[in-house]
Amino acid sequence: MSLNLQEKQAVVAEVAKQVAGAQAIVMAENRGLPVAALTKLRAQARASGVYFRVVKNTLVRRAVEQTPFAPLADRMVGPLAYGIGTDPVAVAKVLNDFAKGNDKFVITGGAMPGKRISAKEITALAALPSRNELVAKLLGTMQAPVTKLVRTMNEVPSKFVRALAAVRDAKQAA
Repeated sequence: MSLNLQEKQAVVAEVAKQVAGAQAIVMAENRGLPVAALTKLRAQARASGVYFRVVKNTLVRRAVEQTPFAPLADRMVGPLAYGIGTDPVAVAKVLNDFAKGNDKFVITGGAMPGKRISAKEITALAALPSRNELVAKLLGTMQAPVTKLVRTMNEVPSKFVRALAAVRDAKQAA
């Protein structure tokens, strides 16, 4: 079923809105993928904060015009699905994990602002820890010295109390 002009303009506006705040776009070819599998992928993408949509290439080309993702337009050929998001690692992980389990879903490439990335680079990007994991590691690293200092300072009075308890127990036993 084809879209009329107003519907096409609405789709272009929606995709352009997502592209405006995006840090990565990943394209994947989806020939013969069952609807149930795509529905599952959409749910995973939504949970990770990734905008996922199967849309005509001409509409996406119009949406990326005049954006840092414009160099990607000439690679938009064939039946493609698009993953767009503010966290490049999350976009790559969601689509790469799904592609591992589905041979009919093949990542063809993507882009970060001003730079095209290949399918191999997307796989490497998916192997990186997510932003939340990196923040957690940084906070753990920052808290470690403070925690160690507090434990060390607490050990002096603890040793004193244990020594007093040992003297008390020795006197009671004698």
